[in-house]
Amino acid sequence: MIKSRCVYTLLLYLLLPLALLRLLWRARRQREYLAHIPERFGRYRQAAPAPPLIWIHAVSVGETRAAEPLVRELRQRYPGHHILLTHMTPTGRATGMALFGDEVARGYLPYDFPSAVARFLDHFKPAVGILIETEIWPNLVHTCHQRGMPLYLVNARLSEKSLARYRYIAPLVTASLREFSGIAAQSSDDAARLTALGAADVKVTGNLKFDIVPPPAMVARGARWREQWGMNHGQTRPVLLAASTREGEEALLIEALRAVDIPDLLLIVVPRHPQRFAEVAALLERAGIKYQRRSADTVLAPDMRAVLGDSMGEMFAYYAACDAAFIGGSLVPFGGQNLIEACAVGCPVIVGPHTYNFAEATRLAVAAGAALQVGDAAGVARAAHDLLADRAQLRQMARAALDFARDHRGATARVLDLIRW
Repeated sequence: MIKSRCVYTLLLYLLLPLALLRLLWRARRQREYLAHIPERFGRYRQAAPAPPLIWIHAVSVGETRAAEPLVRELRQRYPGHHILLTHMTPTGRATGMALFGDEVARGYLPYDFPSAVARFLDHFKPAVGILIETEIWPNLVHTCHQRGMPLYLVNARLSEKSLARYRYIAPLVTASLREFSGIAAQSSDDAARLTALGAADVKVTGNLKFDIVPPPAMVARGARWREQWGMNHGQTRPVLLAASTREGEEALLIEALRAVDIPDLLLIVVPRHPQRFAEVAALLERAGIKYQRRSADTVLAPDMRAVLGDSMGEMFAYYAACDAAFIGGSLVPFGGQNLIEACAVGCPVIVGPHTYNFAEATRLAVAAGAALQVGDAAGVARAAHDLLADRAQLRQMARAALDFARDHRGATARVLDLIRW
């Protein structure tokens, strides 16, 4: 196994120029990728919080949101401990700031070079580490194991697609999985796939995202938007949200919605990544769709047919402002996005065929009557047409969504029962 890890580390060094070029490439759209670069090599300007320190790693936005109930509960249970939250993306870091402010320390987790990992651990000296979802970094895991520092993989998920990829480096992945102090999987299927890779004694704890409580201020904001956006010439208009959309999906949706008759429809489009706001604005303009940006913060003009959700940290408000929501990343093979937040505010959900990143949550939501799964963009448009024309079904799905979200809570407590240090 030492040989496998050495080969892996050598490949990391060989790929370092590409990693730096990738940062520069991403910085073309999001300048924040050029900030804090030394942290990616384990060099930090800020002083480490006083021990004892609990470290949680959440790669980007979704993982950071999943970590929220865990962070809140850890702060209550261990008021004498500081918390460090690490990320890999600027949007994840910004989300952490929006959720927790100065309540937690934050930084980037370094690339998985042994020296960078050592510097990170030497600087912060965490008492325990918690990795959110499928984060398996062999050098990081091995160094924590060598130092006797407990390291847990929680809210873990592993799709069939990811399992197939990991099988190519199975010995290395197996060794890493066995060096975790504990693994908490979202579902029995995730646990079975992790076990197939060699993980031992995987616990099924459920999905932390069910424990996220919609902020009352965001729900109230969404209700105000619904009143402002959902009225046209004194008449209530239907509002459809396209949430967390990915590249290519907006064009498919616009074309499909034009083929069905939804009178006076208002479409809210919230791209998954902020660097795509301008791209989606240009798409709406080319399509001849009159729209306003959320960031303009003005009264919606009567002739507007769309709202571009170009804001961060307001997704709960968007869900509260619509009649139904299409969850992006599912029309094209990106694996889908989180539908649990929509259900938590009683928002009926439509998803496309590609939901492998949220397979269990999607299956359960469809079975509960909280979501509809369709095969393509035309199916989304037809489902939206039928739902928005049937207020009774909308209300029924809204109640089912709230029940679904409530019935699956409790993962945070089960995860905390697993963690020891």
